[in-house]
Parts: sequence; structure tokens; C-alpha cells
Amino acid sequence: MAELASGVASKILEKLGSLAYGEFILVLDIKSQLIELEGTMTTIKAVLLDAEEKQATNRALSIWLRQLKDIFYAAEDVLDEIECEVLRKRVLRTYGRPNREVRGCFSGCSALAFRSKLGHKIMGIKEKLSKIAANKDQFNLIARLEDNHVMHRRRDITHSFVLPSDVIGRDDDRKNIIDLLMHPNADRNVNVVFIVGLGGFGKTTIAKLVYNDKHVAEHFELRMWVCVSEDFDVARLIKEILKCASGTIDENLGVDMWQTSLRDCLRNKRFLLVLDDVWNEDRSKWIELKGLLSAGLEGSRIIVTTRTHMVASIMGTGLTYTLERLSHKDCLSLFVEWAFKEGEDKQYPNLLEIGKEIAKKCQGVPLAIRTLGSLLFSKVDEHEWESVRDSEIWRLEQKEGDILPALKLSYDQMPSHLKQCFAFCSLFPKDFLFNSDLLIQFWMAHGLLNKTCNSQNIELEDVGDMCIKELWSRSFFQDVEHDLWYYRYWFKMHDIVHDLALKVAEEECSVVGFHTQNIVGTIRHLSFSHNGLQVPKYFYMLSCGVRTTLFQTKQVPALVEACISRFKYLRVLDLSYSSFEVLSRSICTLKHLRFLNLAWNDRIKKLPNSICKLYNLQTLLLHGCPRLERLPKDTKKMINLRYLTVTTTYTYLFENGACHLNSLRFLRVYYCPRLEILFQGMNGRLTNLRTLVILGCNRLTSLTHDIKLLTTVETLIVENCKELSLTGGEDGRNLKLSLRKLKILDLPKLEVLPEWLKGSADTLQFLSIRDCPNLMALPEWLPSLKSLRTLEIFYCPKLSSLPEGMDRLTALRELTIDDCDELVRKCKEEDHPKIAHIPSVQLD
Repeated sequence: MAELASGVASKILEKLGSLAYGEFILVLDIKSQLIELEGTMTTIKAVLLDAEEKQATNRALSIWLRQLKDIFYAAEDVLDEIECEVLRKRVLRTYGRPNREVRGCFSGCSALAFRSKLGHKIMGIKEKLSKIAANKDQFNLIARLEDNHVMHRRRDITHSFVLPSDVIGRDDDRKNIIDLLMHPNADRNVNVVFIVGLGGFGKTTIAKLVYNDKHVAEHFELRMWVCVSEDFDVARLIKEILKCASGTIDENLGVDMWQTSLRDCLRNKRFLLVLDDVWNEDRSKWIELKGLLSAGLEGSRIIVTTRTHMVASIMGTGLTYTLERLSHKDCLSLFVEWAFKEGEDKQYPNLLEIGKEIAKKCQGVPLAIRTLGSLLFSKVDEHEWESVRDSEIWRLEQKEGDILPALKLSYDQMPSHLKQCFAFCSLFPKDFLFNSDLLIQFWMAHGLLNKTCNSQNIELEDVGDMCIKELWSRSFFQDVEHDLWYYRYWFKMHDIVHDLALKVAEEECSVVGFHTQNIVGTIRHLSFSHNGLQVPKYFYMLSCGVRTTLFQTKQVPALVEACISRFKYLRVLDLSYSSFEVLSRSICTLKHLRFLNLAWNDRIKKLPNSICKLYNLQTLLLHGCPRLERLPKDTKKMINLRYLTVTTTYTYLFENGACHLNSLRFLRVYYCPRLEILFQGMNGRLTNLRTLVILGCNRLTSLTHDIKLLTTVETLIVENCKELSLTGGEDGRNLKLSLRKLKILDLPKLEVLPEWLKGSADTLQFLSIRDCPNLMALPEWLPSLKSLRTLEIFYCPKLSSLPEGMDRLTALRELTIDDCDELVRKCKEEDHPKIAHIPSVQLD
């Protein structure tokens, strides 16, 4: 990841710019040192883009960049120490000691000692930086500017379903594989069809086309799809197949009962099972799994997609279909589809000629063609197209079927911060289902999301959303699905794209198991993929500068303690699905921590109050912790907290004064069975809260005491709260709210919409009401919601009519009513004039 040095340099310069003139810096008298450091950094950064581009063919330059980046990280750690101290002083001023004591903290012995320590560190960094910067002249580097502007350039995000018309050059393959599925075989009940092809050839795409084919769906009584990837763990696969077959699974039953349940599900049924992306070469594992699948009726089929014929031969007798490269004609058609807007290829014949040569270099691999087409989409400068065609990367030695050079070309064209965002995705396993919300928070924790100078009012979360869309538009993310209920995205990475992420991040990011013997000492970001009984031996070979620790399985408590005690520069710590009752008090020593995930811990009961000393913490995930008691009393001191999810057994969320969480943007209250009041005794506002989600809080009866604190909330989602009526208290006349989206689901006590909703008459654009069986009528003031664009009503059987004045909703573009028999009848008959002005009306 030496080519990511410019991204780290940008972060440091941004920090230097924000720190250099702060009160604390002036008191410590280190302003001049920081300004000198900023000047040196600016000089070096100017040539980093050129260095990163040339390093692929210059070993010495690559080593120089790596050394430089190590110094950059040391500088970032020092600047973060200053930021930590600034935050600590701010908390002390607000909540802590008397004023004279706080003033003493800036000028006493502690300040002198801190200044001395910082001075030595900054001096050491400056000396190292100046020494290595002096070597840059030998590489004849050119100063270049980088355009960090990121813009979503392609089509809107869609579902992962594959339409045959969207796939070029594979129609014969689809028909041939369907014929193989229908081909009778008297030798066995369950036959296997292998789809074999190199990475990026479209094996999964073809399997999806076959799986979703109308005739296939009619032929097989039961269809199941499981992604296997590199972990052919039989117990896991049994669980995944059973989930597909039955819809649910009892996690506590154990493997033997799962096997029995799976046989029962498959018995006397003709099924189709797709095992996607199989790498297993252990025949015994396949025999074990195949034996469980033999209960199906004759004619049942298993489709296996794999890169190698070796896997097919080891898995035994079956019908093998080898996927070949696309023809040059199909390559060009696919390239035109992705590189040009409709008809644009005829407007730019010179670009089309260059595109023919680029398509030829992609060697018939659809993923490579799609990726480079995405890169060049909407670009009309011939020089940009020629630079892709003539890149030195094509001249590097390649293995047969190697498409990483094509993907690397697209990667090289990205802004540095987008490269870093992509590289960090290597920490997650292949076929990982990404959640856009959490990935954005993960990026934020590492300071990867920067605002441009002309967009200071944009939130970092919005920058992250743009980065996700940009990576998708470049074909680095796939199978993107929009979760319309919670306004987030789910997506995956193609395994070849994941290989690229591993390649560019290999010096800093590592996925390790507990049997790993050796590890590179420069690793700063760790993901543990397997469980173990003790701290692994290689652990103590790691630098103390590790910044990320992710656990993909339940972890050894001793390893958690070792991470906390050794890795003092951690920014991200993921302890989800843990099994401890109390979090260690020493967590407060991780003063640089930005992201802490404790979700889905079914044993944890208490958080130490010391956690509130994590003043840098931005993301705290506590959902799915059914035994967790109240949040610590000093939660209000976590002044940087932006994203909080919580499950608690207590009757309210926060102690008095928690309204000082003025950095909070997102709050999700998740299945709190005893929660009666959201905010106890608060007399202020959560001044930056944008999204509030309340789910499964069955003792919560009202929001009327809380709504006045939520004047900045734009998205409110309330779901499955059996006693919540939403009404009473504030009437909304004197309340100014900012709601844009309101979603209400499964509120049996809701009889009328709350009056306080009138406070959002100028802003509310989306209103969805679902599963509210006792909602009697829509209010007469509903037409006062003059910004309303979408209204959805599902299963509200007691609604019988729309209010008068619906024609005043001139902004309303979509009306959907379903499972409301009387209301639908009225809208089709006598109430039809009320909705005749709405462009899109869907009834039942």
C-alpha cells in the first residue's frame, strides 16, 4: 500500500491546518514547529502522485515511498495526541474541575512535560522527513495536483437480479446449462453440473440467469443458493442450505439436528442447489455434504461454480460446462455498453477505435471490460483513453487469465482517499455482505472521508455515501441492493476485485488465523478469521502501531486484553458477538479509538464508566445486547459520538445532561423491552441528530415529551412498538421540525397521526404507514403537508376514506395503498377526484 502515501499526507496536512492556530497550540508554544512540518509535508506531497504512478517499475522508488509513509503515520499519531488533549481539556471545561484548575492544566508542570514530549517527537519526525525528502531528487519526480472530487457517474443503484438482456455474449451458455439441468440421469437422484471458468468470466452471472429462468423455477420445487468461497466448512454450509430451504434455523440445535432437519426439508422434493465459488479440494468434505443432499427426488440438481477443473474432478462424477472467453465482437459490445452513453459511440468514432484496442487487451474477460468501460464512462478526452490503452501495466508479466492489470488501471485512476477506502475493504472476507452505514463509519474512523473546500456544509456521512456510489460505478462493488426501509445499501465485492484489494493493501492489512506462523511487522490493520484458545505467537511480533483489530469470530478474552494493553493507537476495535459480561476498565487507555463494536453480545451486562473517557469515539454499537443495563452516567462526555445503536434493559436511555451529545447524527434504539422514556429529564436538544430509529420497544408509550428535543431529525423510523400511540402533548403549531422521512410500522395502538407532525409541514417528503390495524382516519390537516411527495399506506383496514383537500398536495407524486379494502374501494370510486392529480397511483 505504498501508493497510498499521498492519502496519508493529505490527512496530515488537513490536521495541521486545523490545529496550528488553536488555543492549545499557542499555549504550548509549538505553533512554529507545526508550521515548519506543514511546509515540508506540502513540498513532499506535491510529487507523491507521480511517485505512486512510477513505483510499479522502480523498486527503489517503492522502498522510498514505504519509508516515507512510515514517517507519515508517526506524524499522524503525534497530531492525534494533540487532538486527544484538546478534547480532554474541552470536556474538563464543560463538566470537570473548577475554572482555576482547568487553567492550571494549560500552564503547570503537566503542560511543560506534555510540550517537551511533543517537541521531541515533532523534532524527530521533522529530521527524518527532511532526510528522506532530500532523496526525492534522484527519482526525477514531477509535481502534480490531484482532483479529489468524487462524483457518482453511472446509473442508479439497482437490485442484484440479473436480466438476460443485460448480459452480452452468454445466451448460448445459458441455454446449454439449462439443457444439462433438464437432462435425465438414471445413475443417481442428485446430479452435479459444474460451471468452470477463470476469475471474472461471469460464472456467477450465468448461474444467476439459470437459477432465475422461468422454466427452471417451474421445474424445481425447491431452489437454494449458497456462496461457498474459500471456507468449505460443512457445518456452516448445512446451516446456510437449511436457511434457504426452510427460511429459518434454530442456532441452538447443533449440527446433528441441522442434518436431520435438512434431510426432512429435501425429502421427496426435486430441488436445485447452487454452490457458488467453490475452492475445496478435500474430497472427504464434499462426500460428507453430498451424503446429506441425497434425500431429494430423482432429477434434483446441484450447480457448482469454480475456477478449476481440479475442484470438479475431486467432487466426483458430474457434467462439466467450461465457460470460455467472450468473442472480440461481444467484448466490444460489452465495452460500448459500459463506456458510452446511448448513441455516444457514434458521436466519437476516434474514441471507439481506441476502445476496440482496449477491449482486445482485456482478453475476453467480462469483468475487466466492464471495469475499464466504467473508468472511461463520460470521458471524451482522447488522451485519457490513450493513457489506458498505452499504460505500462499491460507490459508487466501476467499469468494466463490474469485480469488484475485491467482492474489495477481503474484503481490507479482513483483519487487517493478513494484508493484508501477501497484498500481497507480487504480486511473483510470474500463474499462479505457490506452494510453501507457501518462501512462509512469504519472509513470515518480512519479519517478517509474529507470534505472538499467548496462543500463545507456537507456531512462526512454524505461524503461516504458518494464514495460507495463511486466505487460501485467503477465496478468495484457489485450485487448492490438499496434497503428502502432503512435507507442504506447492501453490496459485495467480486472475488477478483477482493484479490486486488488484498494486493494493494498487503503491506498494511492482513487477515490472519490463529495458526498463522509469520506476519509482516509493518501490518497496521488486522482481521482475525478463526477462533483459538490462546494468544497466538505472532501477536508479539506486531508493531504497537496497529490501528485496526476486527474479530470475525468469538475471541479469546486474553487476546482482547492483549490488544487493549498493547495497541494504544487503535482507531477501530470490533468485538461483536463476544461472550464477556463486563468490558475491561482499561478500555479508556485507547484514547485514539473512533469505532467500537460490542453488538450481539448476549452476556455483557455493564459498561465501565471509564469508557466515557474515549473522547474521540465516533461510533459505538451496542445493539443486540439483551442484558446490558443502563449506559454509563458520564456518557455525555463522549462529545465526538456520531453514531450510536443500543439495546438496554433500563427504563430510559440517558441520564440527565446527555443532551450534550451534540455530535450525535444517528441513534438506533433496538429491542429495549423495558424502555418507557427515551430521554429522561433532558432540557436541551440533540442539535445534530439526523436519523432516529426506534425498534421493538414495547413499553414505550409516547414520544411527545421527546419530540421537542428532536428538531433537527430528518428521518424518523418507528417500528414494532406495541404500546406506542405517538399522540398527546405537543400539537405542533409552535414546533418547528425538520422531518423529511417518517416511517411507521406495526403500531397497533396508533389511532390517529400525531399533531406534532404539523411541525414538519414545510419539510416532510415521504410518509409510510404500515401494519397499523387500529388507525381510524387520516387527519384533516394532512393536506397541509405541502412538501409531501410520496405517501404509502399498507394494511390499515380501518381507514375508509382520504381527507378533503387532497388536491392541495400539489407536490405529491406517488400514492400507494395496499391491503386497505374499503379505502381502496373509495379511491377507485367516489374519492377518485381527490387523487386524480397524482401522477403515480397504485391501489392493491
